[in-house]
Amino acid sequence: MSLLPAALTVVTTVDVLGRRWGFTASSVTSVSLDPPLLLVGVNRTSSCHDAFVSAQEFVVNVLGEQHRAVAAKFAAHGVDRFAGEDFADWPGTNLPHLPDAHAAYRCLRHEVMAAGDHQLLLGALTGVLAERPGRPLLWYRRTFHTPR
Repeated sequence: MSLLPAALTVVTTVDVLGRRWGFTASSVTSVSLDPPLLLVGVNRTSSCHDAFVSAQEFVVNVLGEQHRAVAAKFAAHGVDRFAGEDFADWPGTNLPHLPDAHAAYRCLRHEVMAAGDHQLLLGALTGVLAERPGRPLLWYRRTFHTPR
């Protein structure tokens, strides 16, 4: 699968106690335009798994070329992923989002489906923060790339 280029995202949510959760994901895709639906894969062994499959809402932050360090940090184990990062609350909520993300999509959990070693979160789009200028960050052959 390393030969399949993918956009990099950081997917974020909060649990019932208000704790922030997030992880780097390359398995994110648009599923439907009517209604607008996004699909996010969450590894069953991820420390974030339980928080995401039980969360009512989540945000998909599409990373830009300036987010290499953020992508690496949110893929790391055993670190406070939000420490030192510039996340803001989605307007009117406590859902964390990256204000300088290439784009950010707020989703209401629509369905959770089993798929091998992952759970697939199907999210109904409830909000979009406008695209920011710049080039998106891609994952290809196990390293970061930006299109020219």
